[in-house]
Amino acid sequence: MNGRQVRTRFKGAALAVAGLLALTACGGGGGGTADASAKSDKSGDKAASATRSVKHDAGTAEKVPAQPKRIVSVSVTMTGHLLALDAPVIASQATPPSVITDKQGFFTQWSDAAAKNSVKVAYQGFEPDVEKVLALKPDLIVGASSGAENAEKFYDKLSVVAPTLLYRHDDVSWQDLTARLGKDLGLEKRATEVVAAHDKRVGEVKAAITVPTQSAALVRDNQSAMTVFTPESAQGRLLTSLGFTVLEPPAGKGQTQGGRSDFAEFSQEKVADTAKDSSLLFVSHTPEEITAATARPVWKELAAVKDKRVYGLGLDTFRLDYYSAGNLIDKIEKAFG
Repeated sequence: MNGRQVRTRFKGAALAVAGLLALTACGGGGGGTADASAKSDKSGDKAASATRSVKHDAGTAEKVPAQPKRIVSVSVTMTGHLLALDAPVIASQATPPSVITDKQGFFTQWSDAAAKNSVKVAYQGFEPDVEKVLALKPDLIVGASSGAENAEKFYDKLSVVAPTLLYRHDDVSWQDLTARLGKDLGLEKRATEVVAAHDKRVGEVKAAITVPTQSAALVRDNQSAMTVFTPESAQGRLLTSLGFTVLEPPAGKGQTQGGRSDFAEFSQEKVADTAKDSSLLFVSHTPEEITAATARPVWKELAAVKDKRVYGLGLDTFRLDYYSAGNLIDKIEKAFG
C-alpha cells in the first residue's frame, strides 16, 4: 500500500467515524426528545383518560372522566350551576320559551353565559331525548333528580350513552350544590372562587341594608293556592344570610310536593293565617302580577299590604344559582338599602 492509499483510507475512516458520531448525537438528542414527548403525551393521555366512581343522588356512576370535555346537561336548572363553574357544557335541555327564558328556552339569568360558551339546545321539553343526547357524543351527562326535569326514570338509558350524574336541587343551597359539583367534576378551585365572590357580595349588602323587624314571607301566588318557601329553601337560606328572619310555614296545614322541604302550598283562604304580619316577598312575579294578587280580598287586608311591605324579588328567583342569586341580592339592596 503506497502513501496515497493510506491517506485515502484514513480520510474515509475519519469521515465514517464523524458521520457515526453525528448520527449517534442526532439520534440520541432526537430519541431523548421523542421519548420525553412520548412520556408527556402518555401522561396527558393518562390524565385525560383517568376515570373515577362518583356517588350522586340517583346512585353511583362508574368511569366518570376526571377531566370531562363534553358535558350535556339534561336539566335546565343544573345548567346555570355548571356554567358558573366554567364546566365544558356543550348542550343543555331547554324549556318552552316563557317570560323567564330567552327565545331558546334557556333561563335569562345565564343565557348570556350560555351564548358566550356556544352552548347548544340539546332538546326542548322536560323528558330527556336520549337519541339527541347520544348524537352530541358527551363524555358526561349531568341532570336533576328533583323538579320538573327529574331524570331518574331515564337514568339507565342515559347511562348507556355516557356516565350520568343526577342531583337534587330543591333541598340544598346553591352554594352547597356548587361545591359538590366542583368536587365531582374536578373543579374545586373554581367552585371555591364562585362561592367566595357570592359571600363577599352578601357581606357588603347585609351591612348596607335595613331589614324589616317582621319576618319575611317568601311567597308565590298560584291564584288557586299560595306557595310559601321555607327557611330551608335556597331562597330562604339566602334571605337568612342577608339578615332576614324567614317565615316558617305553619306545620301540618300545607301540602308539599314529592317530599320537598323547600316549599309548601296553602289554599288562598289560608293566606291570612299563614302570612300573618310578615312582610311579603314575592318569588318569580312581575309587578303586575303582584298588584293583582294583593288586590284580592284574601290578600288586601294583610298588614304587609296595608303598610306597603310588599316586594318583588324578580322573575328569575324560583330556581337559584350563582346568577339568579346575584340578581336577587341586587333587588334586596335596591329595596332595603
